[in-house]
Amino acid sequence: MAQAASPARTVILTVDDDPGVSRAVARDLRRRYGEAYRIVRAESGEAALEALRELKLRGDQVAVILADYRMPQMNGIEFLEQAIDVYPGARRVLLTAYADTSAAIDAINVIDLDHYLLKPWDPPEEKLYPVVDDLLDAWRASDYRPVGVCKVVGHRWSARSSGVREFLARNQVPYRWYSSDTPEGVRLLAAAGQDGERLPLVITPDGTSLVEPEDPDLAALVGLATTPTEDFYDLVVIGGGPAGLGAAVYGASEGLRTVLVERSATGGQAGQSSRIENYLGFPDGVSGAQLTDRARRQATRFGAEILTAREVIGLDVTGASRTIRFSDGSAIAAHSVILATGVSYRQLEAPGLADLTGCGVFYGSALTEAAACQGHDVYIVGGANSAGQAAMFLARGAKSVTILIRGSSLSASMSAYLIQQIADAPNISVRPGTVVEAAHGSDHLEQLTLRDVESGHTELVDAQWIFVFIGAAPLTDWLEGTVLRDARGFIMAGPDMTLDGQPPADWELDRPPYHLETNVPGVFVAGDARAESAKRVASAVGEGAMAVMLVHRYLEQS
Repeated sequence: MAQAASPARTVILTVDDDPGVSRAVARDLRRRYGEAYRIVRAESGEAALEALRELKLRGDQVAVILADYRMPQMNGIEFLEQAIDVYPGARRVLLTAYADTSAAIDAINVIDLDHYLLKPWDPPEEKLYPVVDDLLDAWRASDYRPVGVCKVVGHRWSARSSGVREFLARNQVPYRWYSSDTPEGVRLLAAAGQDGERLPLVITPDGTSLVEPEDPDLAALVGLATTPTEDFYDLVVIGGGPAGLGAAVYGASEGLRTVLVERSATGGQAGQSSRIENYLGFPDGVSGAQLTDRARRQATRFGAEILTAREVIGLDVTGASRTIRFSDGSAIAAHSVILATGVSYRQLEAPGLADLTGCGVFYGSALTEAAACQGHDVYIVGGANSAGQAAMFLARGAKSVTILIRGSSLSASMSAYLIQQIADAPNISVRPGTVVEAAHGSDHLEQLTLRDVESGHTELVDAQWIFVFIGAAPLTDWLEGTVLRDARGFIMAGPDMTLDGQPPADWELDRPPYHLETNVPGVFVAGDARAESAKRVASAVGEGAMAVMLVHRYLEQS
């Protein structure tokens, strides 16, 4: 049972299943920090998580979490891995016996552990307090002020309601969801003077409300940065996926005035992944949201600006200046540009799907909808890693998950580790040679018509949820006439542009283009938008870093 005192102070939380040790930790912490901090004690990982969730709902701050490693049901590493999703800024300490130090060292990679502390820690003046003092100093130096919780009132089968929830979740904006037909939802609609005909309604902690907000208005309402602080930069990064975030981190850390422009939410397709298990340095996997949050915080710590919900519509070249034009008519300029626009999932062309998008039909993982899939039959279209990761995540609560692929097996496009996990999951099945012929439903998806590719036989199945992961369309149409692209719209760069070793016809410099440089000097490409790229998170991050190195080379010679 978690114990708490006055709600007015920032929290230090400790969890240990041994009541004697738990009381001793809390006693030592109160002796030194009790006047300035509230000490919360729990005797199990589940109780501690529940305490953290309650603190989060109240808007309280948590500065430091100390967890014992050897606990039944949920050990300290497993607990901290879930705790950082609730309070990503809290500093993390693992209490461990000498025999468990190797596990503590592994936890540095798994959960970004700040410190491990050997038991017993007597005297605390030498072994406990200096550690906690340093962690509190580091926490205070970070900006983790409490953020009020937005309220979203909407309808389960409203496409825009789903879109708003996804936008807030992917941008790490806390919110609470209220269905418009619940008593609290009705009360909130009445308080805002709305009848529920137009949804969703978004209410900020200060009481400001918006109905059916578009992303730019929503971003400004919840405090996301949407306006650049300068007119001219050393580097503009367009796109906030792994490649763009990698470029922003390396650009800003190396002293370039860097701004990253993202049209929706940082993370790209990778940010929507429930679990990435083959990314270097995370042997137990990492969610796309966790990886994105860490990268974004890292970029801003080095001084990069991140603009959200800004749509880029044009690139102009005037001498040494590269000007980025936005859809609202404004613009910023820079010495150099990195195009990291990524890709979007292609739309599934079948009758009924377009009308039901956001109402049971989703492109990408749409993790905010996962809870509503509990106990239902779910269909997934696609055979790449993103589809496999979504299948494993949704299978935790869904009655069944069926993966539909046009080809004969998953091995053509999915990593072996995911194929094995899917094979071992009792409620996941794979239907090869099967496509969606049509979707049916009035205000939400109710049925699908499936067709066997070889025989042509069709089958009508009940379905309320389908998640589509088919192919990748580059987000590059706005570059038409400026940057060289291939027939599919992917951006050409470096050696891929040269014919017989000769640069493009409009290339004006006496040197060949650098490896990731487009036909416009000083404009580079990184990640999935590049022609013939690897379409993997690690390679995208690497290309973002490499592009910054080439930007430096370009600036030195300009």
